[in-house]
Amino acid sequence: METAVVFNNIKLPIDASVKEAFSVAKRKLAKLSSEHSSVVFSVYRRSVDARRKDKICFVYSISAKISAEAAAAIDRGRLASADAVITEREKPNIRPGKLQLSSPPVVVGSGPSGLFAALLLAEWGYRPVLLERGGSVSERRLAIERFNTLHILDTETNIQFGAGGAGTFSDGKLVTRVNDPLTAYVLDRFIEFGAPENIRYIAKPHVGTDILSVIVDRMLARIAELGGRVEYHTKFISPKVTSGRITHVLTSKGEIEAGALILAVGHSARDTYEELMRLGVAIEAKAFSVGMRIEHLAEDIDRSMYGDLAGHPALGHAEYNLSHNTKERGVYTFCMCPGGEVVAAASEELGVVVNGMSYNSRSGRNSNSAVACTVFREDYGATPMAAIEFQRGIERAAYTSGGGGYAAPIITVGDFLDGKCRREPSRVTPTYMSGGNVTLSSPDTYLPGIVTESIKGALMSFDRRIAGFAARDAVLTGAETRTSSPLRILRNPETRLALGFENFYPAGEGAGYAGGITSAAIDGIKTAIALIESYEPTSRG
Repeated sequence: METAVVFNNIKLPIDASVKEAFSVAKRKLAKLSSEHSSVVFSVYRRSVDARRKDKICFVYSISAKISAEAAAAIDRGRLASADAVITEREKPNIRPGKLQLSSPPVVVGSGPSGLFAALLLAEWGYRPVLLERGGSVSERRLAIERFNTLHILDTETNIQFGAGGAGTFSDGKLVTRVNDPLTAYVLDRFIEFGAPENIRYIAKPHVGTDILSVIVDRMLARIAELGGRVEYHTKFISPKVTSGRITHVLTSKGEIEAGALILAVGHSARDTYEELMRLGVAIEAKAFSVGMRIEHLAEDIDRSMYGDLAGHPALGHAEYNLSHNTKERGVYTFCMCPGGEVVAAASEELGVVVNGMSYNSRSGRNSNSAVACTVFREDYGATPMAAIEFQRGIERAAYTSGGGGYAAPIITVGDFLDGKCRREPSRVTPTYMSGGNVTLSSPDTYLPGIVTESIKGALMSFDRRIAGFAARDAVLTGAETRTSSPLRILRNPETRLALGFENFYPAGEGAGYAGGITSAAIDGIKTAIALIESYEPTSRG
């Protein structure tokens, strides 16, 4: 176990060195205890305070790693006045169970949840079989390039499906609202496989699609090195169940024996949802969000948020996270990509779906984010199938609105607010499919009126907080429908087993228990731990 004192709210100019932040923490520590001869300082968190553009600064939290004896000697009564806390950090404490597996566990889906679950299982000697309906990272790159240039969609290997899941080609943002000790563990594992060290401490950690794809390949290779098996182009079709136990899984390549099943299929595996419902698995519909992507020039957002310091190399591109509540529902920005692009994220034929991504350098001309509006159960009929059809209906309407060929419907913010559709984009040009496959069209043709009206109000609210957010030449591209799963596979909160099953573990974003890369990874880890603590390893070699 690692013990540390974390000193918060150390504000320094953006040109100040990290050593200056360490010096402040060292002085604070000296006031709490004299037992600090071998202290190791590191950056625990760093964020930008841009509330006053004339005094933009970095706000540091500095960790002072200390011995248990030094921690005991600290004057804890003075911690609050020093704006400090004692923290303890440890790896997951796991004790394998005694039940025997009839065969290795099967993990379905190689997104963050399935990937981290399979990695942990492999490291503990369970030799998991990891099934992925799509292709490898390199195959995904080719399929995405083909879609963007020839507009031919591969429904099994695309931005949603394939090695690493949807997150691989959507920026690699590791921001999470989950306050869980495993967050640090997840970041450490990403760094172990090649992520930049700064994700440990920057307030909005980001890896980038280019680096994340390499990390995914390395993690999958590690699983195979440890005796696991990774099967690409192997679509999960249905489980074979006997007296509440899954004995086999039927796949596109035949039956595979399964000692246990972790199902981490992601939020877009609608055919899997439908099969589970046919089998009577307990699933409920839930609230989710739909909307559009908004694009601005990155330099405009930088200038609005950073003033004269826009473009300073220490700051990088500005980021935002905005929310607005109407009397009925919320509208918020989501998956903000500074210096990024809007990507074609369809996984079903005759549907248009958008998402956002950026590379590690974030060097693109535009910045974009989703502007999404909450959809409640009563808005679509409150059943799981109605939830799926609601999303699907928007995507197909967006396809029609774009004129076919997976062209995306776009509109300038000015036209959207005016209720017209007449101006081609000018200063801000769309990045979807490199801007060459878009069509002017009103969002009213594919989004419900309650959504478009809520977003109009939110844009004006956001503009009051970031000047120019509702600039008339900003561009909106639709439709954003895959913000989260519209369903939840019900499970026992203690055992993490699906209701009515003895060895079936639904996990991650697709099961309705996460929202984003980090939280999905955490849920996959906890699910793997639940399995490990019930069963003996398949092999201790």
